[in-house]
Amino acid sequence: MIHELLLALSGYPGTIFTWNKRTGLQVSQDLPFLHPSETSVLNRLCKLGSDYIRFTEFIEQHTGHVHPQEHHTNQPNQTGLHGIYLRAFCTGLDSMLQPYRQALLDLEQEFLGDPHLTISHVNYKLDQIHGCQILETVYKHSCGGLPPVRMALEKILAVCHGVMYKQLAAWMLHGLLLDQSEEFFVKQGPSAGGAGANQEEEEEDLGLGGLSGKQLRELQDLRLIEEENMLAPSLQQFSLRTEMLPSYIPIRVAEKILFVGESVQMFENHNHSPSRAGSILKHQEDLFAAELHRLKQQPLFSLVDFENMIDRIRSTVAEHLWTLMVEESDLLEQLKIIKDFYLLGRGELYQVFIDLAQQMLKTPPTAVTEHDVNVAFQQAAHKVLLDDDNLLPLLHLTVDYQGKDSKDASGPRDGATPPQDTSPREVPPTGWAALGLTYKVQWPLHILFTPAVLEKYNVVFRYLLSVRRVQSQLQHCWALQMQRKHLKSSQTDAVKWRLRNHMAFLIDNLQYYLQVDVLESQFSQLLQQINSTRDFESIRLAHDHFLSNLLAQSFILLKPSSSIILPLKFQGFRRQSSLLFKILSSVRNHQINSDLAQLLLRLDYNKYYTQAGGTLGR
Repeated sequence: MIHELLLALSGYPGTIFTWNKRTGLQVSQDLPFLHPSETSVLNRLCKLGSDYIRFTEFIEQHTGHVHPQEHHTNQPNQTGLHGIYLRAFCTGLDSMLQPYRQALLDLEQEFLGDPHLTISHVNYKLDQIHGCQILETVYKHSCGGLPPVRMALEKILAVCHGVMYKQLAAWMLHGLLLDQSEEFFVKQGPSAGGAGANQEEEEEDLGLGGLSGKQLRELQDLRLIEEENMLAPSLQQFSLRTEMLPSYIPIRVAEKILFVGESVQMFENHNHSPSRAGSILKHQEDLFAAELHRLKQQPLFSLVDFENMIDRIRSTVAEHLWTLMVEESDLLEQLKIIKDFYLLGRGELYQVFIDLAQQMLKTPPTAVTEHDVNVAFQQAAHKVLLDDDNLLPLLHLTVDYQGKDSKDASGPRDGATPPQDTSPREVPPTGWAALGLTYKVQWPLHILFTPAVLEKYNVVFRYLLSVRRVQSQLQHCWALQMQRKHLKSSQTDAVKWRLRNHMAFLIDNLQYYLQVDVLESQFSQLLQQINSTRDFESIRLAHDHFLSNLLAQSFILLKPSSSIILPLKFQGFRRQSSLLFKILSSVRNHQINSDLAQLLLRLDYNKYYTQAGGTLGR
């Protein structure tokens, strides 16, 4: 009978499960071997099958080719509602029914593997109310009705809350996720939200100087969206299962619960010296456990008391993390290292490195390029008297080349960002285009400098290095010009010199804008925010905001601008400068790009750019 049930639920009724247009799918009354309780369970499942059949009838009626069933093949064609929007609605509706069809297929495989499974197993698999969702269902029904019914449901809800408080205590006080049946609103693994975002929608140009929808969200999202497959094994293993979160517990409270449990779990799993790290809850576990027990004993759930208790635990954890990060792990010194090497704060180091690596990186990279580049980097460090034996081993330049992914399939180097995909990539035209920097972050700073965050720093690093290289090449051209100034020059030479001057003017102002108006300004704000709080979450938010502003204000997210500025070409410089002037002029009044007006002010401080028609290099 199980197979007949699965067929009926799939839209194919028979003699045991009959179909009636008015009453829907029902169990036949002429089955003496069924107990009344079994009949009740089957009829409850039949309601689900009836809804599915009606949905598929509607879809077939308005599309004509989706999942036909025998029981309605004789229906006459209807000429009511029609149109492409209705067909699109039917397509979306059909896609929403796919998980139900897949669940039936899974059930069939389970019954083939274990014939002793019962009807209750079908009901369990198809019933959507599960775990903390039971809290939501009981809560909704307890909000109205007769006083005796309300009081009874409130008592039931209090008992169910007892289970939730036990899971909360295990998670928040000990970092243990006791959830074998996947009933809690915290789960292990990445969040499923946003995975199916439409690529075309993300890449849609919003008309803001080439800013796409995806890039706009990156600018507005202070908590940068981190790719889950790039995260460190000991971090961000957990996420919220929002469908299990009762509506009377706000998402902000659930996020705090997630943060506390992750932090405690990180400390519990790390074999760090207890004398240095101490207890992340400052040895207040018993106190917090007593408060959770007190809330558990309350007959009615109070969100105010619940959130206040969660806030006290979160504040204790966040303050301890701040102490550990800022005072014991010297976060400010780590940020200075990031600034010196990823953001080219040690300009003299990279000037020497560019001179040493210019020849080896101007051609497509090979298997030995990475080794040669790191040798050049070490030589540059010694030339500028940077001989920190503790720091240099933590830094490593990487060079991607064709075939490197298969060679490094055994695992990435410590501190390196794992490859985001295994699809074939284009061969980099030069070694400069494939250059990257990795930094081996020490515990516990890895919770702030995740691989995804370091990869964003790498994007800024490559861009800033490109600007510095162009500036260096233009300075080299000036040196050659000075060597030839005593020779007789032609009018063509004068044009070339003037063009070089215009290029240098643009790049020098761009370099000053990036290093002073953007990097120094944003970095000083970051340090000020770190020193004005004792909360780790505030630090992480400030750091994410800092990195987001770097990407936004340095042209990296504005595709036309970044492609116009680099690479500079003698032949197309007039067109490049004209397009850049138009973009800067068009976005300076837009709020999200208001900082770019500072660059335009530097380039056009005496209106020369404007008087030249927005074109340099004439």
